[in-house]
Amino acid sequence: MKIKYILPIIFLASACTKQPKLVGLDLEKWKADKGGCTGERTKSIEKLKSLKEEIKGTSSNDLDDYLGRPDVQQLADRNQEYYVYFLESGTHCETLQKKSEAQSMAVRFSAMGMATEVTFQKGVPTQ
Repeated sequence: MKIKYILPIIFLASACTKQPKLVGLDLEKWKADKGGCTGERTKSIEKLKSLKEEIKGTSSNDLDDYLGRPDVQQLADRNQEYYVYFLESGTHCETLQKKSEAQSMAVRFSAMGMATEVTFQKGVPTQ
């Protein structure tokens, strides 16, 4: 009878999400450059673009651990959400509530919290 309860617990404990291999990205400098306002993130744009497929399939919790909290978090349709990281300085550096046209990376998460899309654009993506 006890094994009936132990097996699901072992299964759940062993289940893990994809850990992104963000090789070549200085995560400490990335996290320290909140909003891309000091210019450190600008140096990482090409590297991030090459890691786009690596980011897909990552959970929102894991991405928080690697890249830090997003600069903007948006809710989308059907319980999906976007994490937006600004890659360069812009009007958002003065006040985050100001609309900014600075280059950014947006990661779209499914309702299950898995990254399904990574895009690069100016400002915050429109839904």
